[in-house]
Amino acid sequence: MCGIVGIYSTDERLSSRILYYALFSLQHRGQESAGIATISKDHVHLHKGMGLVSQVFNEEILGRMSGEYAIGHVRYSTTGESRLENAQPLLVKSKAGNIAVAHNGNLVNYWELRKQLENEGRVFLTDSDTEVIAQLFSLNLLEYDLHDSLRLLNNQLSGSFSFTMLFNDVLIGYRDPLGFKPLCVGVSDYGYVIASESCAIDSTGSTFLRDVEPGTAVI
Repeated sequence: MCGIVGIYSTDERLSSRILYYALFSLQHRGQESAGIATISKDHVHLHKGMGLVSQVFNEEILGRMSGEYAIGHVRYSTTGESRLENAQPLLVKSKAGNIAVAHNGNLVNYWELRKQLENEGRVFLTDSDTEVIAQLFSLNLLEYDLHDSLRLLNNQLSGSFSFTMLFNDVLIGYRDPLGFKPLCVGVSDYGYVIASESCAIDSTGSTFLRDVEPGTAVI
């Protein structure tokens, strides 16, 4: 079990701070590592570390992480060892653009997909199934647009999972077709929140809007 969050804020100076409080409220979902990624003018700011949210982040770090779009993660490891390389969000830089993923759950076809990607020349830097999601999506984007790439990803992945993702200047939230892993959306004066639990929405002063339907994405 992990905790994931996605934020869109009209004030790029606030997104990382809003996300910090959302992650803090999800700390019960994972205590091994924490991380935040923001994007501003096609540049991704990423900071992650081992430990609790309050141990990984401080005001100085958050102040450097500007951007209207942000995702965050607290980890309880399942696939992949508990080490910094596997901490999330995970960032993949590709021809299609920058892709950062915060993922909750497990892919049952992880090894099959990883072997397929490695046979195609893809190099993996972690032993986390989250990297398979990012690598597959980046590959899809070389042939298809954003929406068709997500539809294809929906058919490629098998398991119990949800994720938030940054792709260039787009924030994406996705929930698996069977809806095993929770994901919900909230709205506020500053923008939108996507999170594993509604307590994260409440902690940011936002209003719960709805659960993300199984097998669908919010963009």
